[in-house]
Amino acid sequence: MNPVIMNPVTQNPVISAAGEHSAPVTHVGQRILWTVVTLVVLAGIYLLMWRGWKKRQARQADVAPLNEVPEGVFSGDGIEAVYVSSTSEGDWLDRIAVHGLGERSNARVHVADAGVLIEREPSPVFIPAAAVRGVRLATGMAGKYLREEGLVVISWQHGDRTLDTGLKPRFGTDELVRALEAHLAVSATERPSS
Repeated sequence: MNPVIMNPVTQNPVISAAGEHSAPVTHVGQRILWTVVTLVVLAGIYLLMWRGWKKRQARQADVAPLNEVPEGVFSGDGIEAVYVSSTSEGDWLDRIAVHGLGERSNARVHVADAGVLIEREPSPVFIPAAAVRGVRLATGMAGKYLREEGLVVISWQHGDRTLDTGLKPRFGTDELVRALEAHLAVSATERPSS
């Protein structure tokens, strides 16, 4: 028979199970093993992603180097935005992996008669006015998806390829769209529904 012990705080009886133990709280060996297995799986996934990115860069080796930024053309603070990425025209998932064009970053966008300058890390992107093929509002592209048309997508000719570059202005699309329409003689259109 189990002895009855009185709880000193509540004065309620507590039944003690004589000779029974609680299970061990941890199994250190198993935890270490599962931690190592998890880390190996994560490292394998990262390695596969890295190899895929490198293969994409090799496939896109024909993308011309970025244009040189002309001196003294752009002034002012620019429009604060997020550079989402650049993709092949019409294929919003085909991110361009070379020249840092697929890397998301904070940016400042300057628009002038000479073209569009996207100041960002790792390197600025200059789109000459003559290269701009169109501007549209979109809900998403590789790296970003929104419920409403909040991305400004600039289609432009870069060497033998036509690219789409997505920008998410910090404070709405109106200011950037007006600047593009004023300086580049293009009008922003909404992306056709598919």
